Amino acid sequence: MTLLDLMPKPADPDALYTTFAGWAEERGITLYPAQEEALIELFTGANVVLATPTGSGKSLVAAGAHFAALAEGKRTFYTAPIKALVSEKFFDLCKMFGTEQVGMMTGDASVNPTAPIICCTAEVLANIALRDGERADIGQVVMDEFHFYAEPDRGWAWQIPLLELPQAQFLLMSATLGDVRRFEADLTRRTGRPTTVVRSATRPVPLFYEYRRTTLHDTLEELLTTGQAPVYVVHFTQKEAVERAQSLMSINMCSKAEKDAIAALIGNFRFTTKFGRNLSRFVRHGIGVHHAGMLPKYRRLVERLAQAGLLKVICGTDTLGVGVNVPIRTVLFTALSKYDGVRVRVLRAREFHQIAGRAGRAGFDTVGQVAAQAPEHVVENDKAIAKAGDDPKKKRKVVRKKAPEGFVGWSEETFERLIGAEPEPLVSRFKVTHAMLLAVIGRPGNAFEAMRKLLTDNHEDRAAQRRHIRSAIAIYRSLLAGGVIERLPEPDPEGRIVRLTVDLQENFALNQPLSTFALAAFELLDPESPSYALDVVSVVEATLDDPRQILAAQQNKARGEAIGEMKRDGIEYEERMERLQEITWPKPLEELLEQAYEVYRRAHPWIGDYRLQPKSVVRDLYERAMTFTDYVGHYDLARTEGIVLRYLAGAFKALEQTVPDELKTEALKDVIAWLGELVRQVDSSLLDEWEQLANPTDEPEKERELEAKLQPVTANARAFRVLVRNEMFRRVELAALEHYGALGELDGEAGWDADRWADAMDAYFEEHDDLGTGPDARGPKMLLIEEDEESNLWRVRQVFDDPAGDHDWGISAEVDLYGSDAEGRAVLQITDVNRLDGVG
Repeated sequence: MTLLDLMPKPADPDALYTTFAGWAEERGITLYPAQEEALIELFTGANVVLATPTGSGKSLVAAGAHFAALAEGKRTFYTAPIKALVSEKFFDLCKMFGTEQVGMMTGDASVNPTAPIICCTAEVLANIALRDGERADIGQVVMDEFHFYAEPDRGWAWQIPLLELPQAQFLLMSATLGDVRRFEADLTRRTGRPTTVVRSATRPVPLFYEYRRTTLHDTLEELLTTGQAPVYVVHFTQKEAVERAQSLMSINMCSKAEKDAIAALIGNFRFTTKFGRNLSRFVRHGIGVHHAGMLPKYRRLVERLAQAGLLKVICGTDTLGVGVNVPIRTVLFTALSKYDGVRVRVLRAREFHQIAGRAGRAGFDTVGQVAAQAPEHVVENDKAIAKAGDDPKKKRKVVRKKAPEGFVGWSEETFERLIGAEPEPLVSRFKVTHAMLLAVIGRPGNAFEAMRKLLTDNHEDRAAQRRHIRSAIAIYRSLLAGGVIERLPEPDPEGRIVRLTVDLQENFALNQPLSTFALAAFELLDPESPSYALDVVSVVEATLDDPRQILAAQQNKARGEAIGEMKRDGIEYEERMERLQEITWPKPLEELLEQAYEVYRRAHPWIGDYRLQPKSVVRDLYERAMTFTDYVGHYDLARTEGIVLRYLAGAFKALEQTVPDELKTEALKDVIAWLGELVRQVDSSLLDEWEQLANPTDEPEKERELEAKLQPVTANARAFRVLVRNEMFRRVELAALEHYGALGELDGEAGWDADRWADAMDAYFEEHDDLGTGPDARGPKMLLIEEDEESNLWRVRQVFDDPAGDHDWGISAEVDLYGSDAEGRAVLQITDVNRLDGVG
């Protein structure tokens, strides 16, 4: 039975409250006073700003809001800042209301989009609000984590619905809102509804604060021995979090029985990467690591172990605050200052409270603990002074350690100030874009009046509003000059006095805005070219957001290699440094794409909102013929391997969605299949959830396994052939470079050490001057496969692309299909490197 089945008739406010409270009570939930107040206000039709601490049941109030909207026959939208949280809420609401009542729109996937309850990202809702305004079929909006209103790049999406949906009832929720009086007044004025601010400084689990002048090890040991675990140790870089976990391995965290319980829960979970193998050691010792750079399956493992109460310490970053289910008793700040991408500064009150609020587990703890470490040099100085005792002479001889250069310090006074400080007022982040104007122009009615209202009645000050008006006029003129819009001599039947002259793709502003450019750019490529498949990949990659960590690693690697070459060539230091500035990450087709972009932008000026970003990650990985683990190791990306995989998964989705079927050659289908299988074998959750959302079932969602059960890597024959081809071609590339040591590392255990590879290739190079590694050399025609089902082996021959075109030399190998399935990659053994007589 779902909540919808309990809907009272008539659905008056009292009946709704009684029914919903009874439903909660049946599940062992007793409503807090703040929840009761918020629900009563929602059921009577008021807007609510819910500013209550973490763990005070805001999600339950949101469910009550949806219940109220359905009772009135209104459509209700739930928004959150990240797709993972939207997806999680989608499944939760499906359980509460039934799958037919709930839909989702994230840009990546659209499920049941006409349902009465919609879960979506804030950007999706904002674009619907711009496109349809008060005509939108939206009767209620629930905005979770509303403090994202102040995010510099994304805050506009939290403001637009408040401005453009006067017909809707609003529930704005966050633990760190600060002063919200202006929202209270503004919502009442716009919607005509009363607006109630529900605050509660009283946490269900009260917090106690402590400033520590002991070493972090001493602090942790005391917290553990006094029963304050689990402890979340907060760091401000991923590197520090991992290094801390390693340093804590010397502390005996768990009993043997606890370690046995950890091992039992982990079961056969696969730690497939270098970081994963380190994580395996940490968690079996009772220490977790949690940060955004990890693979999703590793983060889920840490969360599951924490939920089971098996981890004593979790070392993580300050990104824990949004949509992460890690129950903890104590939050321990290693610092109260951080680098924010521009400068090092002391934490803001909102940042501090967002992290500190994670302490204390409702239903488990009676209190939560928040501790902050004094700066390391202060702790060492205190120890040195204490060691000197009361002897004045010894005290005078103490050499005080100075703070590191550039250090932004904090003190106990800083800590006390942050504890008592209200979160800073939320700052408006309104902005004007081509997409905004196009959306407003596309809706029925007078676009000038709609834009005037939007530009002059937002949350900006007058000076900012004037800047936005000037920007909007410039964009309007560019659209008019480009022929994208036209003025009408008289209003059309729907009241428009200006209209679009082009058809925009559906949801053009929601998912890969440059995908229409990509479609046009595909026409510039030659389908007969050996590099066509990878050129299509490069076009799509140029439309994706830059993965900064990967590109920085590529640039550092390229510059390091270039310095080595320049030193060998005897180039002077000053010239080396000058040349170095010209070296960046690889940008295939950069000149072609940028020229095409400029031409395309003249006819489609709105894409000027989005920057073309040529890069090569998927293509680089494919051309290097590396596995995921090899690639992460090559660029030293172990701490951010999750970011690498998310980028690869996003590229796979974009290739699937953007490239028309008629443009997908067999070679391109191979690349797409290979990329999808590579992502699945590393961590299938990134694609499984996407595919599940695109093809939902009526079965209720079961609790996720720690790790999804993978289909054998050999099951996808097309993808497995590419994996085999890559393994073989990687050896060709190393042989062409005469890197016999690396070849020996790959095949030494099977008898092909560096010397044997050198002997074999010396014989080849006696006949030929070089060995080709270009597109022709890696083509499918150069790999011969003989499948032997009886022995469960493939016999393969990678033909060399020799300059004479004889194609008689090559590498022979056997592919172990059973072994490949066990390891999730192509497992092969070299049998020979030789010339076959009679082959031409």
